[in-house]
Amino acid sequence: MKCPFCGYRESKVVDSRPADENCSIRRRRECLSCGKRFTTYETVESVPIMVVKKDGSRQSFDRGKVLRGMIRACEKRPVPLALLEKISAEIEQDLQNSMEREISTEIIGERVMERLRLVDQVAYVRFASVYRQFKDIDTFMAELNKLLAEST
Repeated sequence: MKCPFCGYRESKVVDSRPADENCSIRRRRECLSCGKRFTTYETVESVPIMVVKKDGSRQSFDRGKVLRGMIRACEKRPVPLALLEKISAEIEQDLQNSMEREISTEIIGERVMERLRLVDQVAYVRFASVYRQFKDIDTFMAELNKLLAEST
């Protein structure tokens, strides 16, 4: 690590501890030439995930969009915001762990629906109706019947 004061390339680590809720490591270093101390942070480098939309366009993954969709589906439902934030973080982590750099919106939507089904069935049906673009009452009823069959 290059010293910010004198430019010398060698330093020793004096102290090391977790930072940012264990997402990075804070290191206090001491320059072996001038003796001054400085701080560095070590974080995991993440490659951005690209989302392939239905029309073929691509944009970077935005956890906020996933969260906003779930919040809309859970409107006036007894689902805590902290749980929705946790679910959106888990989905993002799953996508990072998959090592796929391009993910379709279908995969993301299915993962959201899987989790919402376990949390709140009304929110699940709301999300599914928008995500799957229910055209009429028959497709809506088919989804409800499928949900009823699974719960019995």
